[in-house]
Amino acid sequence: MPKIAIIGAGFVGSLTAMRIVESGLADVVLIDKQEGLAAGKALDLGQATAFFPQAASVSGGSRLELAAGAQVVVITAGFARAPGMNRLDLLRKNSEIVREVVAGLKEIAPDSILLVVTNPLDEMSYLAWRASGFPSERIMGMAGMLDAARYRFFAASALGALPASVQALVMGTHGEGMIPLSRGASVSGTPLGELLSSDEIALAEERTVKGGAEIVSLLKSGSAHFAPSAAIFSMLQNILLDEGRIMTASVLLQGEYGLRDIFLGVPVRLGNSGVREIIELELSEEESKALQAAALSTAAKLEDLGLG
Repeated sequence: MPKIAIIGAGFVGSLTAMRIVESGLADVVLIDKQEGLAAGKALDLGQATAFFPQAASVSGGSRLELAAGAQVVVITAGFARAPGMNRLDLLRKNSEIVREVVAGLKEIAPDSILLVVTNPLDEMSYLAWRASGFPSERIMGMAGMLDAARYRFFAASALGALPASVQALVMGTHGEGMIPLSRGASVSGTPLGELLSSDEIALAEERTVKGGAEIVSLLKSGSAHFAPSAAIFSMLQNILLDEGRIMTASVLLQGEYGLRDIFLGVPVRLGNSGVREIIELELSEEESKALQAAALSTAAKLEDLGLG
């Protein structure tokens, strides 16, 4: 059975482990620097597998060496966004964590695919690529899948429909520079614009862009974890089962969409080698300008890390 290593045993990491183990998708090792945290959660989750005959195995510990042999490493380690904190505030805090983790993975799991979840997502994905030296197809960030799920939920709520019946893509950054592609959104094949007014669509887009911040504000302490873990699990299924499904991920652009040397969320085709193909959609002039602006914003933050 394939092996997935999850770095960071917080809410997102442990919920992701639960989804993987209970589905039987892969064996999981949960790793966290805090002594006992990953081991304790793995023990608890392991006991829960008695209720799931198809469940995979799970173990946990504090040593990064436990990631050896993993086909995919999910990096969730880092500080969560607190109320009033924007993604830029997280940049310097989390960059050192990602650098340390990736430096170890270069030696421990040199053939793995890295799925970056640590925020700010696009900048941390770029940092993981530069720090690891891995081929770009083996580095991706979990961005657009979560953002699209939020858009699908808000659109479905306005319609009184099931979120799973809404098809939509979100591109750009995982933050204020995200671009919901409303033109191509549909509900069971019917264009969204035929079902919702322009004001209702605009509200769904606005709540999508502010979706993470809204949850942080409501929780007072902590951030989203149910939807992020579901988005990660969907991507892992696509990779390990070599499904080739198209989904949005933050990947390295080298000429696609007229952009170069930047990680942004775009539609891609995934498989067991990582990113199989970057899909170039025909964007409107407004969408193209928004994507260029997102790239400039991300590049400015990379300059702050000395990576420009």
